Amino acid sequence: MKFKNLILILIGFVFSTTSLLGQAKKPTLMILPSDNWCEQRYFMTEFDNQGTKQKVPNYKQAFQEDTEIGQVISKIGSLMIDRGFPLKDAEQELKAIEARNAEDNMTTSNTSASAISESPLDKLKNKAKADIIIQIWWKVNKTEQGKSVSFILEAFDAYTSKRIASSTGNGTPNNTDIVPVLLQNAILANIDPFAAQLQSHFDDMFNNGREILLTVKKWNSWDKNMETEIDGKEITDYVNEWLQKNTVKGRFNMSDATENIIRCDQVRIPLYDANNNAIDARQFAKGLQKYFKVAPFNFEVKLMTRGLGEAILVLGEK
Repeated sequence: MKFKNLILILIGFVFSTTSLLGQAKKPTLMILPSDNWCEQRYFMTEFDNQGTKQKVPNYKQAFQEDTEIGQVISKIGSLMIDRGFPLKDAEQELKAIEARNAEDNMTTSNTSASAISESPLDKLKNKAKADIIIQIWWKVNKTEQGKSVSFILEAFDAYTSKRIASSTGNGTPNNTDIVPVLLQNAILANIDPFAAQLQSHFDDMFNNGREILLTVKKWNSWDKNMETEIDGKEITDYVNEWLQKNTVKGRFNMSDATENIIRCDQVRIPLYDANNNAIDARQFAKGLQKYFKVAPFNFEVKLMTRGLGEAILVLGEK
């Protein structure tokens, strides 16, 4: 009887383990043409980044004018979906952003009348909130055996812009397939190791938290600084304690701490909140903002962000 019970327990364990593995979360992906691909085809535009001119890919123009990019992204996307990765449609997200641009262009600061400064890619990241951005570059080669394609597939963490996976290769030449099919076949031979790299990165985030940057500053007009003591502790100490309690496994690095600024990198935040919604740097930093807005501090705190992965708090006023 005891042996029979043991067998039943082992069978139950196997089924529960299989169920858990089947429920493992996959990162959401968004596929875009690479910067170099856009540059080669003149799908670039300039925007004003706080007084500095900066060239960035014009994804809207690429989707509208290039006959292959939509098909290529669809082919690669189908390979990733077959491996269980949820996909955000970049072209549809761009259309939604376009509808908001008029409203954003009219948005200004309450005090300085400054406009919102955000790159087109930041806008796309903020709207889509994908975990990983996949960029594709390809070139068609003509050989005696027919056409072939060379490709570079790279994946970046959408929050930190760190490269987390890459794959390169060349397809088998032939004259019958169109470029998107040639590219799909070329990538197919390399997709499983690439997908494994993506999943490994996401598993690390799931276990150890998503990495962001957090900066705490002060306005020049504020009569306090980071070394000001409140109830016997400096403001820097309070920031340190709050991060220890609210980061995953207390993991963060306070890389700089002066009387005027606190910089923290490698700040590991949870992927999801209690309602299973994805958490970005802004949502995480709002917790620290609320912490400083009540007793014993009662500070006015302005919250700003750069993309999904960097939050800036400025103490003293909004």
